[in-house]
Amino acid sequence: MAKTDLTKNQSLVFDALSASDGPLSAYTLLDRLRDHGFRAPLQVYRALEKLVEFGMVHRLESINAFVACAHPHDGCSGHGTVAFVICHKCTRVTEFHDHAIDHRLDDITRDMKFKAEKTTIEIRGLCAECA
Repeated sequence: MAKTDLTKNQSLVFDALSASDGPLSAYTLLDRLRDHGFRAPLQVYRALEKLVEFGMVHRLESINAFVACAHPHDGCSGHGTVAFVICHKCTRVTEFHDHAIDHRLDDITRDMKFKAEKTTIEIRGLCAECA
């Protein structure tokens, strides 16, 4: 989906995430966007839900926060497994893709006769600067 096809709220949320140095919770987004007319968490959650659906934003389950996709032009569905390393000290998040991991996970799920719909890997620890 092109950024020009987003609603005003979706565009504002996406821009806030894209400009951020790290992941943001929905409530942090709400605080940052109050001057743009956001008044309730539901406004943020609706925009985030669509942005995740469009493959432009990822939800980091382990820290209940969101980041803009590092490859928004490709759409997240084109990557296979979406993986992140998350520094618990500085909160830096780096998205990466590894085709060998994708293929291995495909083999495992196929052998189990399981149809995976979404695969996200979150690796938590210390980045090189914080270690």
